[in-house]
Amino acid sequence: MKIPQLLILLLTILVHVAAGFPALPGRDKHASWDDVNVVAHGLLQLGQGLKEHVDKTKAQMRDVNAKLKAFNGTLAELERRQQERDEAVKAKSKEVEEEERQRLAAQLAEEVRVKVEEVKRQSQDIQSRMDRLEEKVEEVQVVDSNNHSDHTGVPFIQRLLAAQNRRIDQLVEKIKQQQDKLEKQSLHLQALQSKVAHKRVKSHRRRDEEMALRGEAENNQNTSGLARDCHDLFAQGQRASGVYTIQPDSSQPFNVLCEMTPEGGWTVIQKRQDGSQSFNQLWESYKRGFGNLNGEFWLGLENIHSLSKQGQYVLQVELSDWSGQQQQQQAARYRFQLDGEEEMFTLHLEEEEESSPGVQERIMTTGSSGLPFSTADRDNDLAADVNCAELLSGGWWFSSCGESNLNGRYPRRPSVLRRHQSRRQGMFWTSAEGLNDSVRTTLLKVAPAAIIQ
Repeated sequence: MKIPQLLILLLTILVHVAAGFPALPGRDKHASWDDVNVVAHGLLQLGQGLKEHVDKTKAQMRDVNAKLKAFNGTLAELERRQQERDEAVKAKSKEVEEEERQRLAAQLAEEVRVKVEEVKRQSQDIQSRMDRLEEKVEEVQVVDSNNHSDHTGVPFIQRLLAAQNRRIDQLVEKIKQQQDKLEKQSLHLQALQSKVAHKRVKSHRRRDEEMALRGEAENNQNTSGLARDCHDLFAQGQRASGVYTIQPDSSQPFNVLCEMTPEGGWTVIQKRQDGSQSFNQLWESYKRGFGNLNGEFWLGLENIHSLSKQGQYVLQVELSDWSGQQQQQQAARYRFQLDGEEEMFTLHLEEEEESSPGVQERIMTTGSSGLPFSTADRDNDLAADVNCAELLSGGWWFSSCGESNLNGRYPRRPSVLRRHQSRRQGMFWTSAEGLNDSVRTTLLKVAPAAIIQ
């Protein structure tokens, strides 16, 4: 009810009440009207007070509404901050999980490395036993050739040799099984490392996007592209030889051994120096690569092909052999190209017309059509009646089994007692003077053709 209506109602009630009182003797009727006026004036004051109270109440209600709006804004800000904190905690937990996975991957890598070292030691021990047995047998054969009258010990020696060969075959089979297990573990480790790296990159990318949305991203992001080869690293200022990670065009990253020279950076694709790594491997191993970049290794046909298809490259072959008691160096340089697996990794070589000082030998030739790569389980050589890789050991670009094989068996020690067959299974190449089977070390390395210009 409005205030004027309330006042009229109260005034009407007062008039009726006043009319109900009898008039006092000796006074006229106008005196009661004065009282009514006094009451009406009081009622007007009361109404004015009620109006002021209502106005004050409205002002208080507006103040309360403003405070409620501010409170709602504070609640929304607190909810937003809490959501940001929750997101930060989730991101931190993901980083901790990735670090834990990386730690487990590193632990697995260390276990694989220990097992690889153990297999290497066993392989070296077996090889040394084979060498000693071969020398004993050859000594007995030499004695037997000098004394044709006595043949009684030959059957016994043959039986002993057959038993030793069976035992060696069993040990070699065990080593192959262990190597297969190690390769599977290595592949599993690489898969884990790849997953960790992918999640880390994805996390960093998501973090950068969030910072960009909030307006807090900085313009300091540098390209994370890897070098295409070791010469690219040389061009970027690297001068120290060692192991680096590269990524050729349209290829996955992989580690390589770089040899930095005054000319530029060379990518090493094969290295042999002490016989610690067996090169008598099958097609898949030669395709992927094997060995230790800090020791003896084969980089892998797929990796070599990814380097070759980037443009014009040169191949330099460096050898050392034993002539008497002195170590002599030979080297040759070619323009080279390596086809992909669909062409059986065919090698094309073209000799350099002008070689650098010390680079003068003619170690390898492929002809105009090139030479496909061949292993014991992939007979791609040009010999029609024999598998050169099975006959000579190792995998190589064989023509007719007779020109070169730098992936053959490593010679443990010079010996005049070694027969022709054992020599042919070792590393050899053909020089101008004829067959050279006393190779001591080999180094094959590639670089862009611009390095010699």
